[in-house]
Amino acid sequence: MNLPRLLATACCLALLPLAVASPSHASGGPAAPDRPLRQLAADDHLRIGTAVDVSALTDDTDYRRLTGSEFSTVTPENVMKWESLEPRQGEYDWAAADRLVDFAHRHGQKVRGHVLVWHNQLPSWLTAGDLDAGRLRAALHRHITDTVRHFKGRIWQWDVVNEAFNEDGTLRDSIWLRTLGPGYIADAFRWAHEADPHALLFYNDYNTEWTGPKSDAVYDLVRSLRAAGVPVDGVGFQGHLSIRYDLPTGMADNFARFDRLGLATAVTEADVRMPVPADSGRLATQAEGYRRLLDACLRTRRCISFTVWGFTDRYSWVPDTFPGEGAANLFDEDYRPKPAYRALQSELAGRARSEAVG
Repeated sequence: MNLPRLLATACCLALLPLAVASPSHASGGPAAPDRPLRQLAADDHLRIGTAVDVSALTDDTDYRRLTGSEFSTVTPENVMKWESLEPRQGEYDWAAADRLVDFAHRHGQKVRGHVLVWHNQLPSWLTAGDLDAGRLRAALHRHITDTVRHFKGRIWQWDVVNEAFNEDGTLRDSIWLRTLGPGYIADAFRWAHEADPHALLFYNDYNTEWTGPKSDAVYDLVRSLRAAGVPVDGVGFQGHLSIRYDLPTGMADNFARFDRLGLATAVTEADVRMPVPADSGRLATQAEGYRRLLDACLRTRRCISFTVWGFTDRYSWVPDTFPGEGAANLFDEDYRPKPAYRALQSELAGRARSEAVG
């Protein structure tokens, strides 16, 4: 399957009732069914979430309303990444991340922490500092420990290690691999668990939703880590798709093999981009892409959450990263629900999944 290499910048549920507007009340959009996605997903023992732009959450009333009403989990798009939390060595800025966690608490939402170890969006003092192995390992240990402890008890899932593999299944050439060797992955999970033993710890990557060299490498990694007693709790499948390529098939079978390892699974960053401008045919194909991702999750007993990487085209990362493509989200720029939103509603309403495990 010729799918592109993507650049990601990227139990029973007790959901609190919210006195907030559904899509039918946001910016004059068309009427939507009374039950938002979070309520429909709860019927299937699933949490449904969105990545959140914290600036938009602060400044945009409609964005804030829909973030609270439609979703039962939130993921910070950027404000928990290392360059945001510690732009100068030893000086932490927790303010924006704390605002999101507080918002989630007020709205009965759980938080997916994103991300502890990644090759991208690192502070310049780290990447330009020419740190030797001992000092880099100490810096990584301190970053993981300080970050996880700061949010201890307030984060449901952590993306501990993000995008460590190339498309051919080899480990990515990163500052971590070059300086510390492959053992940095196991160390990261151990340090995160020590800092918060109750948080669920995930490996997260893209183009792993279907079987192939990359997903095989992730499978072999987490199986070996578990066998060695490393505290890996789950695997996140990002779910960045494009309708320019054939929509993937066989995702449920791929998810199932991770399920059989006893791991939780999650779709963590779903979006389905298209050449713009959008038209009815492209929107229908997009809706099918979202539906397939959700279907794979719902067919997997331990798939515990489904997260979209932003819900409105108004604040999408796609146009800046993939020129000529966009319209990747569930709502358009004016907060009108698209066919993809309706597809998720229908998929959730038509299922009655037994209780998820995770």
